[in-house]
Amino acid sequence: MRIGSSIALIAIGAILAFALAPGLIPFVDQVLIGYILMAVGVLGLIISIIMAGRTRRTDHIVERRDAPETIIDRRPRPEV
Repeated sequence: MRIGSSIALIAIGAILAFALAPGLIPFVDQVLIGYILMAVGVLGLIISIIMAGRTRRTDHIVERRDAPETIIDRRPRPEV
C-alpha cells in the first residue's frame, strides 16, 4: 500500500462515516466500516512513510585491499 492508496482509503472511510446518511446501505453499519477504512488508511500511511524513509538511505562503502590501486566502490544504483 502506498501513500496515495492510504489517502484514498482515509477519504472513502470519511465519506462513509460522516457524509452519507445512516442507513443508506441496508444491513451494513456504514459508520463502522468508515472508521475501519480510516484506521487502515492511517496505518498504511504511517507504514508507507516509514518504508519510504528507509529506502532513501545511501550506502557508500569503499574497501581498500593490499595495493592502493585496487579500490572497490560499492554504491547502489540510483532508483528511478
